[in-house]
Amino acid sequence: MAEAADFQGTRPSPARWLRRTASLLVGMPLLAGLVYGPVAPSAEAVEKAADARTVDVSLDTLAPSAPVEGDTLTITGTVTNQGKETVSDAHVDLRLGSRLSSRGAIDEVSRRSGFTPATDGAPVDTTYSVKLPKLAAGLSTDFTVAVPVDKLGLDEEGVYQLGVALSGRTPSDPYDQVLGIERTFLPWQPEAAEKRTQFTYLWPLISSPHLSAETGSDDQQTPVFEDDALAAELAPGGRLERMVSLGSELPVTWVIDPDLLATVDAMTRNYRVKDGDTDVPGRNQAVAKRWLDALDKAVHGRKVIALPYADPDLASLAHRGKDVPGSLSHLQPATEVAETTVETILHVKPSVDFAWPVEGAVDPSIVDVATSAGADKVIARSDSMRDELRYSPNAARPIGGGTTAVVADAGLSTAFHGDLTGANRSTLAVQQFLAHTLAVTQQQPGKQRSVVVAPQRMPTPAQAESMASALRTLNAQRWTQPVDLVAAAAAKPDPDATTRVPGAAEYPKKLRRQELSVQAFQDMQATQDALDNFKVVLTAAYRVVTPFGNAINREMSTSWRGRPEEATAYRVSVLEHLKGLTTAVQLIDKSDLTLSGRSATIPVTVQNTLVQGVDHLVLRLTSTKPTRLKLNGDDVIAQHPIRIDGGHRQTVKFTASANANGPVPMTAQLYTEDGRPYGKPMHFTVKVSEITPTVMLVIAGGVLLLVLAGIRMYSQRKRAAAREAATENAAENGTAATSESVGGALAPPPAEEPTAEAGDDGAEENGTPSPATGGGTGRSDEPQQPSDPTPDTGAQSGGPSAPGEKVDR
Repeated sequence: MAEAADFQGTRPSPARWLRRTASLLVGMPLLAGLVYGPVAPSAEAVEKAADARTVDVSLDTLAPSAPVEGDTLTITGTVTNQGKETVSDAHVDLRLGSRLSSRGAIDEVSRRSGFTPATDGAPVDTTYSVKLPKLAAGLSTDFTVAVPVDKLGLDEEGVYQLGVALSGRTPSDPYDQVLGIERTFLPWQPEAAEKRTQFTYLWPLISSPHLSAETGSDDQQTPVFEDDALAAELAPGGRLERMVSLGSELPVTWVIDPDLLATVDAMTRNYRVKDGDTDVPGRNQAVAKRWLDALDKAVHGRKVIALPYADPDLASLAHRGKDVPGSLSHLQPATEVAETTVETILHVKPSVDFAWPVEGAVDPSIVDVATSAGADKVIARSDSMRDELRYSPNAARPIGGGTTAVVADAGLSTAFHGDLTGANRSTLAVQQFLAHTLAVTQQQPGKQRSVVVAPQRMPTPAQAESMASALRTLNAQRWTQPVDLVAAAAAKPDPDATTRVPGAAEYPKKLRRQELSVQAFQDMQATQDALDNFKVVLTAAYRVVTPFGNAINREMSTSWRGRPEEATAYRVSVLEHLKGLTTAVQLIDKSDLTLSGRSATIPVTVQNTLVQGVDHLVLRLTSTKPTRLKLNGDDVIAQHPIRIDGGHRQTVKFTASANANGPVPMTAQLYTEDGRPYGKPMHFTVKVSEITPTVMLVIAGGVLLLVLAGIRMYSQRKRAAAREAATENAAENGTAATSESVGGALAPPPAEEPTAEAGDDGAEENGTPSPATGGGTGRSDEPQQPSDPTPDTGAQSGGPSAPGEKVDR
């Protein structure tokens, strides 16, 4: 933003009032006849600005950014009256300051505020001043100033301070004065320099993680995204779309996170997006395809640097993760998969020799971690590895152990930080960047040097536009010439440049506070341990190892800095999903069992609800009281190998033998073949009820007695029935003779008719009428003989026993 002139816009300051009073007193004789006339301001007052910002001057465009002879410099912008009084007689003009001899002088000018005639200079030519209408308080108006370059008086190559000032009058101060000014820089190098600076600009394609560890159960393993926010970055106007579109026209070195490529490649096919407790189909395949096609064309024939997969936070690993076992082991696989991913998707072979710590801040532990995966070049920054030189040395320098530090220029690397959505800020950033690059070349005009620029990892669209604008100007190659990062790393080191890696105490505290916590790396290790234990039992382990391995890499991504809650949520979701998969192979709970007898089988069932089979598992059953119950003869522990297809279950029957009565706690547990427990154990109790030989003899004797008693009872019933039949036959014969004697002559019984004897199995037993009785049967009201036995039991029932009823057999 423009800085205002030193004018309040209301009342003059006491110092100014005193100066004016003194001037009036000195000139009183001359003014005696002009008491009622206007007071002419002093020359100093004419040029002096207000004490505070009165008018804001904003520069929207400056073209050309680096003019040559014959050009016309055109500047457009806006002035806004931020004071309380109306500005009249307003006009905008250019003021060319002195030539700046160093980069430090450029930075000093950029920090200045207010207006100083000695340094801001006089108007270039009043002929090119632009008059503006009255500017009431709070109002704005646009302006355009065009001045031929040969009118600027640029007599020597270099960087010049250029001011765009608004002058005018207010009711409080009715004389011309500078009420607002905006300063920028004008690089003047009309001809190519004798020794142009070799210039390397990194163009990063990095994003935050979007893929989860979840995949579909189909053959294609449809990926599941945490969100669909990446589509907005890939769409026209999005951050990543602008980076590819702009970078395709610029001489830059592409620095790519392979995880971004893999994620976008997954979007080109069927994918799903989490939506609360469920997920929905993704619908941005066309956007992803267009972006990948554009990137494939943009990198063709260019140098590509592949970071380790998911851009791991090297400083966090060095400071927090190295004490957690296994954390550093992820770097080597992340580097290997990075090379394969880039080559497969973009069809170019990348360089994987470079490591890039956050903001180029290094210390010995960071360098050790960065090179542990095979990288031998570390991208550092000059505000970390500081030089005490009056010029910018070559970026490459050896730091020991065969490692090269490629030290990026801090001022150039941070030139496009901040909010550059406004045209004014973008224009100022571009001009200051160009000024610094020219100043670097002019530090040692007769010596060519190599400079590297490593901007922020994820530039906004506005920042990318500004960077591209500056690089387009450098395409003229009047003081720079582009080289790729590999060439810059191979440049001859400056012997006077520092090779000392700063100590751990010099690492910026601000960056250290943003690092991943120790707990984060412990969570990652817990996930890795669970994955290692799970994969050994799978028949298609790649379906799990690849998505979860990549997810663990994403958990240590540099992009989590400043977002601890989101980082934690991602780690938790990955581990919970993995645990959900491992519990798909489990023992089915069983109730307590009762074992009667000396031996029996104990069934234990294992269930697999995964879509793939499991193998290399062992089921162990343990008896905690072998004196009561032993397994497989004389063992305390019995085991059986487990192999189950997806969606099936397997029941294993263990042989058990009882020695004594009582409850026996049992434990069933799955193990991997290397002896590690898998899943939770299952506990149940077997109640042993042993039957001894003595008890068996007693039971057998009782059964025999019951059988004999039954036989005796049957015989008795049969004899009693025979006697009863005989008695009834005799009684019936006697009654008939008496009746006949009463009614007439006595009739003697037939001599040939037999009499029923006791025990005779007559026809009545079988239900056939006896010829002697004429078909009659015995009646209950007939008199019984004293010798008739009383039945000792009731008639037996041939139906089923009632519930709970004990039936003798």
